[in-house]
Amino acid sequence: MNRLLMLCAGVLLSAAAGAQTLADPTQPPPESRLLPAGADMAPVYSGPQLQSVLIGSHGRQVAVIDGQTIRKGEKFNGATLVQVNKNSVVLQSGRHKQVLTLFPDDAKKPAPKAAY
Repeated sequence: MNRLLMLCAGVLLSAAAGAQTLADPTQPPPESRLLPAGADMAPVYSGPQLQSVLIGSHGRQVAVIDGQTIRKGEKFNGATLVQVNKNSVVLQSGRHKQVLTLFPDDAKKPAPKAAY
């Protein structure tokens, strides 16, 4: 009987030693934990962002800047909204004017050449 207990204990120990832990199938792959180049840098604030423009048929002109709805003539961060266009607005603080555009990346790209 001692031999039988020893044999059972040996079988159980060898089975436990050979067992592997299974990976959790719901975990994202290890590659997803890697940060892309430059991701460790903090985002740089580049000033207020124009998000939307509304020009009504009865003269109402509104801009959404950084999530705030501003009517023409109202102030945003100390500057007055003085002009509203379909793709841009102008903020003025004293003599300083700041133009915000809806698509700032497109403004930096050169215009495509017309094909004749």
